[in-house]
Amino acid sequence: MRMFLTRGLSALLLIVFHVNARGQGPEQTTTGKLDALLYHIDRMYVDSVDDGKLVERAIVSMLEELDPHSIYIPKEELQQVNEPLKGNFEGVGIQFNIIRDTIYVVDAIAGGPSERLGIRAGDRIVRIEDEVVAGVGFRNSDVMDRLRGRKGTKVQVGILRRGTRDLLDFTITRDKIPIHSVEASYMASPRIGYLKVSRFSATTMKEFREALAELRRSGMQDLILDLQGNGGGYLRTAVEMADEFLGERQLIVYTEGRSSPRDNTYATAAGGFEQGRLVVLIDEGSASASEIVTGAVQDWDRGVVIGRRSFGKGLVQRPVMLPDGSAVRLTVSRYYTPSGRCIQKPYDEGVEAYRKERVERLSKGELTSADSIHPIDTMRYYTMNKRIVYGGGGVMPDLFVPLDTSQSSPLFSALVRRGVLNTTAISFVDAHRQRLLGSYPEVSSFQQDFQVEGELYDLLWSEASKEGVERSETDLERSRELIELRLKALIARDLWNTSAYWQVINPTNPVDHSFQRAIEALSDDTFERLGLAERR
Repeated sequence: MRMFLTRGLSALLLIVFHVNARGQGPEQTTTGKLDALLYHIDRMYVDSVDDGKLVERAIVSMLEELDPHSIYIPKEELQQVNEPLKGNFEGVGIQFNIIRDTIYVVDAIAGGPSERLGIRAGDRIVRIEDEVVAGVGFRNSDVMDRLRGRKGTKVQVGILRRGTRDLLDFTITRDKIPIHSVEASYMASPRIGYLKVSRFSATTMKEFREALAELRRSGMQDLILDLQGNGGGYLRTAVEMADEFLGERQLIVYTEGRSSPRDNTYATAAGGFEQGRLVVLIDEGSASASEIVTGAVQDWDRGVVIGRRSFGKGLVQRPVMLPDGSAVRLTVSRYYTPSGRCIQKPYDEGVEAYRKERVERLSKGELTSADSIHPIDTMRYYTMNKRIVYGGGGVMPDLFVPLDTSQSSPLFSALVRRGVLNTTAISFVDAHRQRLLGSYPEVSSFQQDFQVEGELYDLLWSEASKEGVERSETDLERSRELIELRLKALIARDLWNTSAYWQVINPTNPVDHSFQRAIEALSDDTFERLGLAERR
């Protein structure tokens, strides 16, 4: 046990040494004290101890004393944590939902092994290998455990399909499955393109450039870049995206830390959208890499930033692998926008207070009223055109758009929380897919003409009743528009893709008018009033 304890401790001591040494030798640090304590626990403690867990808890506690973004990742969780940033995972390539104890295929990912075999949306997976998986209380994690696996391995599934009496058997050879970063891309008007990016991963720029090129071929002259809810990702990917909008040798970002000298990163000669008007949408969920792109665009007066104050993460982490295969993401520097702003919000009140700060913005009124935001005057900076911008906790938008909570109600919350809207959409599309696609061959015609009524409304309240959601006429009157729009958008997603969801939601979203305000800004004199003349 002592040998195992010492090996486990080595990871801890490695971190402690780097944090506490500050130029001293190992014998002058506190590592000796920790080593002595663990030695005595091993030799003298009254009960047996899981020393691995003891060391892991010590690491976690130590990192919490540093900053909110230095974190420990156990070996068994490392691959799962890294998958969204790698841009792919290995599996069968389906998106699914569990509805009434049955696994429904929501989508077979294009180019994935399931799609190549002919598995399609609406299929029900009732058997995996020799195991019945319908009506047995399966959870999402149970499905993923059985369907994910190494590339080249096989898994057999039994599928029920509407209109087919017999069980369909498929042998799926697992493969690499892409995790897409560009969640939506479409023409919002004959000259305005819309791109929603959900993360900054290893594959984001390939997707982004392909989508940008397609929008250009469709006649795009102006661009709305939606980074709302984008929690960040790779710093390098953020730099590459900002480079698409800025001219050669314009500073994008610089990083600096106690042990990391200032490192400037500049735009290169080529950019995919250096001309034309640009709007960037942000909100309280836009963080890190999203703030790098937004800060560079704002500081260079390259575009208009619309929405609400961003999250405020201006710390840069570097992965540090530990001997047992676990890892630490250790904060090594801060990043600064071209004007010198550090976007990082304060964290001196501890990790718990830091994590609650975003939620408290709503209770303090910041998300619903611009008057509740009080920038710190000492954090004033200036853009290249001498406009005032603020640091000290997120990027402040040029145009504030409040959240509209007037249509929210307990009924709408219950329909969302219990998955009723999602279940209704999947069931409706499953029963009427061919008829719907025949009536609405394109998203635009669906968006314009489809109405939530009749059979669909009956299905909604039937599903609500099954989930114990009581219909309140008062709440329904308040939230009807919101309920109908969300349900319509979910049906569009199930018929086409996630891009269709946003194509339906954005133009009339009653909760967040940021998209509508962006369209207005590209149609009126907003750019001229802000001193952001169109670049040609």
